[in-house]
Amino acid sequence: MTMTFRRAAPLGAILLGLTAPIAAPVLAQSSAQKTTATPVDPEMRLRRIEAEIRAMQRKVFPEGAGKTFVPEITAGPTTTTPAGAPASSAVTDILARMDAVEAQMARLTAQVEEGQNRSAKIEERLAKLEAAAAPAPEEPAATPAPVVTTTPAPVPVAPKPTTPAATKPTETKPATPAAKPASPSAARVAAVQAIEKPATGDAALDDYNYGFRLWEAKFYPEAQQQLQIYVDRYPKHNMISFGRNLLGRAWLDDGKPGTAAQFFLQNYLADKKGARAPDSLLYLGIAMVRLKDTEKACGAFAELASAYPDEVAGRLKGQYDGARASVKCK
Repeated sequence: MTMTFRRAAPLGAILLGLTAPIAAPVLAQSSAQKTTATPVDPEMRLRRIEAEIRAMQRKVFPEGAGKTFVPEITAGPTTTTPAGAPASSAVTDILARMDAVEAQMARLTAQVEEGQNRSAKIEERLAKLEAAAAPAPEEPAATPAPVVTTTPAPVPVAPKPTTPAATKPTETKPATPAAKPASPSAARVAAVQAIEKPATGDAALDDYNYGFRLWEAKFYPEAQQQLQIYVDRYPKHNMISFGRNLLGRAWLDDGKPGTAAQFFLQNYLADKKGARAPDSLLYLGIAMVRLKDTEKACGAFAELASAYPDEVAGRLKGQYDGARASVKCK
């Protein structure tokens, strides 16, 4: 027995001596492998891809929960493998997870492309609709004509109608006479064309000034159309109060006080602090006088005197006194 113990000791020493030098290269080799393998770490690549997917989901589905994809991968390899099983199963599991992630990314990319395609088509349709509706602002110049001419029309036609049904066709037909002054005679067309439209670079101001020149030259139908274009195109222009008031003046001077009254009232109600709001109240009263509506005429004059006492006592005094004297108010 004693002899066996003495022989075992050298044998253990020999084994230790043999294993020590072998372990060092193995450890050095594994550490070297780790340093070279770090740039291609599958786990880091997987986390980066998962983070990109979450960012893409937030971009594609900004409304949040309920519209993002549920991950098809697990948090990590949880399989219990035997101690002696090869490590290749963990690598294959990571590769499988990466394949699932890449598949999800492909689906998200496809959805993004489809969304971009749909938005491009929608923008194209909107552009076509806007192009089709572009001439619309010029149309309202014709729309007031039917409404406008219906009120003055009963004045000349009043002696003839026999039934209410007969008056309605006559009210709709004056819409065409409104267009007649534009093409009656070559002399009138030449005279209108001789009035130069300003070209100062301010399109809104040029439209208003051109309408003013037409009204000043007593081309009232042409002035009505031009001023209506200005009012429809530039409702927030700094001269809009002037434009709406002058539009009413063009109808009033054309012998259509009913339509003129509508524009005067509209200008006053739209902006009571407007530069020509007092003037519109004054001419509203004058239009009502011509329509022989004493009650409304007196109401307009009373409103003017109470809302703008400085204007009545100053700039508008002469016109107000003359208009007020033409009607007997209680």
